[in-house]
Amino acid sequence: MKTLFAHWKAAFLTGLAVVLPAAVSIGVVIWLFGTVANFTDALLLFVPKAWTHARNGEGPLHLYWSMLALVVAILLVGLVGRLARDYFGKKLIRLVDLALMRVPLLNKIYSALKQINEAFTSNRAATFKQVVLVEFPRPGLYSLGFITGTQNGEVHAKTRKTLLSVFVPTPPLTSGSIVLVPEAEVVKLDMSVADGIKFIMSLGSVSPVYPSQEKALSTGATETSKGSGLFRNGDVGWSLACPVPTQ
Repeated sequence: MKTLFAHWKAAFLTGLAVVLPAAVSIGVVIWLFGTVANFTDALLLFVPKAWTHARNGEGPLHLYWSMLALVVAILLVGLVGRLARDYFGKKLIRLVDLALMRVPLLNKIYSALKQINEAFTSNRAATFKQVVLVEFPRPGLYSLGFITGTQNGEVHAKTRKTLLSVFVPTPPLTSGSIVLVPEAEVVKLDMSVADGIKFIMSLGSVSPVYPSQEKALSTGATETSKGSGLFRNGDVGWSLACPVPTQ
């Protein structure tokens, strides 16, 4: 009975490892579509609810109308992007910016969101430039971070040091800390920014293979294949399962 339960438990954990990522991914897509739909469905304001909703306007919104609203929203965003490249479009967007910046409370939120957006989309603004290790939150503990820029001006004048702006994120990259670290105390890594993001999003479980580690693995595999030839034909299966350790 105990052995049967152990086999069932192992099978359940294996199945959970297979099903959970797919289930979570589907759930995230459904949640994201529902969140976006809450905004895009407002574009159907001028369409009678009896057309867009079930039970003559009293039921939920039909899925095909929601999909249509999403398509319209995508087209409108593309149209705004097209206008932003023209002279008159730039002037219009600047007037909208000035109008939003004059509204109390809204101007604070709009300004903060605009700066964050520019930080991730503009080539001139701060972006993730390199993956580094910094001693954070205390000496002796290392955290993975991203260099976002070099601090000059007042910071350099008062510290007399070249400080790097390092963003130390917390999963899922929606929050974190900005730390100013002397350049000499920053450990720069060879992993790409994409690999660094994967490392953080996976809670440290997905780590890229270091080039020297790949070389060691390939060398070990070659020596193992050579060592397996020391056995007789009848011992091939054993030699594959238990490779000869190399010195």
